[in-house]
Amino acid sequence: MNASRPSMSIRVAVLLALLLAASSPGVAVAAAKPNIVVFLVDDLGQRDIGCYGSTFYETPNLDKLAKQGALFTDAYAACPVCSPSRASLMTGKYPQRTGITDYIGAPMTPQAWKRNTKLLPAPYSDRLAHEEVTIAEALKAGGYATFFAGKWHMGPQGFWPEDQGFDINKGGVDKGGPYGGKKYFSPYDNPRLPDGPPGEHLPDRLATETAKFIADNKDKPFLAYLSFYDVHTPLMARPDLEKKYEEKRKRLGLEAKWGREGDRDVRLVQEHAVYAAMVDAMDQAVGKVLAKLDELKLADNTIVLFTSDNGGLSTSEGWPTSNLPLRGGKGWLYEGGIREPLLIRWPGVVKPETVVQDAVSGIDYFPTFLEAAGLPMPAGHPADGVSLLPLLKDGKKLADRPLYWHYPHYGNQGGAPGTAVRQGDWKLIHWFEDDKWELFNLATDLGETKDLASANPDKVAALKAEMARLHKATGSLDPIVNPAFDASKPNGRAANRPGAAAKPKR
Repeated sequence: MNASRPSMSIRVAVLLALLLAASSPGVAVAAAKPNIVVFLVDDLGQRDIGCYGSTFYETPNLDKLAKQGALFTDAYAACPVCSPSRASLMTGKYPQRTGITDYIGAPMTPQAWKRNTKLLPAPYSDRLAHEEVTIAEALKAGGYATFFAGKWHMGPQGFWPEDQGFDINKGGVDKGGPYGGKKYFSPYDNPRLPDGPPGEHLPDRLATETAKFIADNKDKPFLAYLSFYDVHTPLMARPDLEKKYEEKRKRLGLEAKWGREGDRDVRLVQEHAVYAAMVDAMDQAVGKVLAKLDELKLADNTIVLFTSDNGGLSTSEGWPTSNLPLRGGKGWLYEGGIREPLLIRWPGVVKPETVVQDAVSGIDYFPTFLEAAGLPMPAGHPADGVSLLPLLKDGKKLADRPLYWHYPHYGNQGGAPGTAVRQGDWKLIHWFEDDKWELFNLATDLGETKDLASANPDKVAALKAEMARLHKATGSLDPIVNPAFDASKPNGRAANRPGAAAKPKR
């Protein structure tokens, strides 16, 4: 789908070059290389943890992690849905370069699209190509042991973690959620995760597997990548934690409140007991892994990174959380769909209780990890992301640059095809349906309530130019007009919340 992708022979050459570089004089020896632990949570909104302002969900382990390292206020996923963001994290590239621009499982071609929408979404790839060099492959070439646990969702069998540089794969398959067996409880019916005792809870099991890998590889540098299935649907939780939050909701007198985002209701209050319990269980699992690092005295030489793949579900699929003051949620190009929590701890390098306000993206972690490990970037790798080490080590501000999002699809959450660019405090969104342009100043209007496009034509023109440049550079594809769209029928973007009164046709 993308003619610019490297051939397999080029990929082999790149990995050989990394191996040679790792063994060359001047490259840090293995004993000095930091371990790397990545926690990636599915569908967690930025405001879903305590250190980012949640007062209903309880996340003591993450709050402690934030105090021990850096908390980023303006961190982003590379896409408002999962598979593209995950491909970006794995490769350090904008998702458009990998061809994965929608969640894998959506109709792959315009011809396969059946919803009544004004546009037909662009085609996309349903797998992370073997030719792509992943962070696991790059680190493995540099002497790292590599481990993956949890959600993969980047291709069919043959394109799973063990085929993309990970020595061990515990639970990473093609599915986007824990849909087999008893879902979040054993038996899991997952071909890469043997069942545990009946009733075993999935996040705890994945943390146990991660802790075991760390213990088994404590004498060599390692990458442990724990990619939670939580807090993705199905919404289900440990009964004891669900009861805890049901009681807390009653004690605080919280009730659901609703607003409107396009053709969807949007949740305005965090008070969903099951979702809160899922967040809590995820936090406990993080704590289990961090405790293992402490027990083995590995924490001081370990980079820990915690983030999410897109915003919280606020307009669909149970409507379980609120992202306020951020607008929208998963599937939208507003801040609620793409702004993420990001915590980074590296003792002796990152000062405790650091707050970073630079805008960063999932494209930046690949170059950051390679620089930390003393490894070069793969030959020919596009300079989409930048290493965050100067910022983390010395507090240096990042050079001014635009960040780019291109989502030429209709998600399941009511959003529409669009493109966005942020540079400095300004963010421009182009909605393809009506060729509408919206401009927001995030410094003064974090909730994106005031469209300033008409009052700032020069700023719109400048950001349009950056958008066009990045669109071309990344090989981005656009949606096309749907000749079968019927305005007299219900819009394919709409969905009524269960139990809510039907809304009038727009």
